[in-house]
Amino acid sequence: MTGPDRPTPTTVVFDLGNVLIGWDQTGPLADRMSADEWHSFAEAADFSTLNTAADSGVSITDIVARAAEADPRHGEIVAGYYENFDKSLTGPIDGMAEIVADLKSAGVRLLGLSNWSAETIHHAPVVAPAISELEDIVVSGKVGLVKPDPAIFELTRDRFDLDPARTVFVDDLPANVEAAQRLGFIGHVFSGAASLRGDLSERGLLAQ
Repeated sequence: MTGPDRPTPTTVVFDLGNVLIGWDQTGPLADRMSADEWHSFAEAADFSTLNTAADSGVSITDIVARAAEADPRHGEIVAGYYENFDKSLTGPIDGMAEIVADLKSAGVRLLGLSNWSAETIHHAPVVAPAISELEDIVVSGKVGLVKPDPAIFELTRDRFDLDPARTVFVDDLPANVEAAQRLGFIGHVFSGAASLRGDLSERGLLAQ
């Protein structure tokens, strides 16, 4: 519902991974490692930290070198992951291309804000073409900031001259949504297209 205290938003900012496009880190090396083997490796190599570093702008060459410092085998596996990164992308999230199309038809401004390496982001719109429908995307690896750092939300706000009170931010991670909300954005923790469509409809962005 909208009203004097809840004006109709004008803009939606989408996270990409697991909102518009599926991501499964076991995919790139699935032909040589089972999912369990990958997760064991990821824990041993602290892959989440390496992945965040790539998202923050560290080059893939440096990420591989960091992994190899701990264990040469880790370096080989991380190199293989990035060489086959496109296989981590599992396709469009069901129902989201339709939401993007409907919002665009309704004249809603559409943007992206994603934690993603600058060196691999080019794969995303190939796998999920709806991403190409966004006006622009702030990519963490290009700006050297990662969610939930408030600075990346401030950069997005200022770059696109956004009014946070009229901007819906959609992300699958509650910590990122909470960070946006602290800066006045309208937050939606993504759990699926149906729930998002219902929320956007209630806010007057889509027809019921």
